[in-house]
Order: sequence, then C-alpha cells, then structure tokens
Amino acid sequence: MAEICKNCKTEVPLNYCPTCGHPKSLKRIDGQYLLDEIIGSLSFEKGFLFTIRELAVNPGKSIKDFLREDRTQLVRPIVFLIITSLIYTFFNSLFHFEDSYVKFSGNEASATLAIFKWVQENYGYANIIMAVFIGFWLKLLFRKYLFNFFEILILLCFAMAMGMLIYSVFGVFQGLTHINLMQVGGIVGFLYTTYVVGQFFDKSKPISYFKAFIAYLIGMISFSLAAIAIGTIIDLVIQK
Repeated sequence: MAEICKNCKTEVPLNYCPTCGHPKSLKRIDGQYLLDEIIGSLSFEKGFLFTIRELAVNPGKSIKDFLREDRTQLVRPIVFLIITSLIYTFFNSLFHFEDSYVKFSGNEASATLAIFKWVQENYGYANIIMAVFIGFWLKLLFRKYLFNFFEILILLCFAMAMGMLIYSVFGVFQGLTHINLMQVGGIVGFLYTTYVVGQFFDKSKPISYFKAFIAYLIGMISFSLAAIAIGTIIDLVIQK
C-alpha cells in the first residue's frame, strides 16, 4: 500500500512524491549530513563563495539576474546579509577592532545609547532596518526606474553584506598588524555600496553613482536620527 506524501497528501508509490518531489522518508541528520551542508553552502559553483565572486566581479548584472532570471545561483540576500554580519561580529570579538572607531558616550541608562548598542551587537538585523531607510531614498531618487521598493531592498542586502565582508577584512588586518585601518575600510565599504547601486541602475551614467552616494548618506543619517528620536521619546516617557 502506497504511503501518503506528508507535504501534499498525494500517494507516493516509490521513493519520491510524483506531484511535489518530496521524499517519502527523510534521511536522519548525522555528521555526514552536517558536513555535506557546510560544503554545499560554501560551494564555489552555487553558494557563499560563488555569491562573493559574482558580487565582486559584476555586482549590478548579478543582482539584476537574481531579480529577473535565476534566483538559485546566489545565496538568498537576507541570509547572506545575516551571515556576513555574523562573520564581522565574530572577527570583531577576536580582534576588537571596533574599539578604535566606534565610541558610545552618555548616560548608561539612556534608551538612545541602548539602541545604538543593540545595533552594534546585532548588525544582521540592524542592517536590514538601515536598508529600509536607504531604500526609501533610492526609490525617491531613482523613481523613473521600474524597480519596486522590495527589489531595491534586495539590492541593498547584497551590497551591504559585501560591505560587512570588506569591514571584516580590514578589521582582521588591523588586528594582525596593529595599524589603524578601519577608517579606510569604512570608506572602501561606502564606495563599494555606491558603486554597486550606481551600476545596478545605470552604470553608464555618472549621475547614477552620485545619486547612489547621496541616497546612502541620507539614508544612514535618517536611520541615526530615527534611532535618536525613538530613544528620546522612550526616555521622556520613562521619566514621566
């Protein structure tokens, strides 16, 4: 008697469901399974390293292809952003390179200070929030293009993820050489994001890169002001 597919409730006469392709029984997770998952995710053909290569060589085209043609070649953008942010956090925990350029001062009980500390400790999620602010300005400045707001968010997730890797590389070199390089890394990461966005919209027009620069700058300022405003409101409510 054929078993019933747990995914779509179709009869499964053999090893895989003829309707959805779901296996009749899943292999138990063991050491080999975890090893295969790690190797698969870091595969240079389809995975993390391949995504890095494509975004380094031809980022604008790669992201457009992801949006319009094939979404199987690159790592999912939000996952990619979170992974690269975790890589940054990991290396920072080893070398403490943020200590030389990230400074928080003020009342320790301040909600604003707590918000910025949360951002520092949760770059993966914070970058997604930052992308919303930057995406708003990009949509405004590039409104004649046919990309919607959510497609612009995908663009930013890829670009900001690579930015986190750039910061990580400079941070590691700073930790190993004790030469202050994080300011340089910040500039390189900022310029890379500007380049990616400009190339994505229209790589042949210098104005595209200028508008990308302005949108990124205003977006980050808007994010910071929003964080300060929220923290101030919370402090006022608590004080009452």
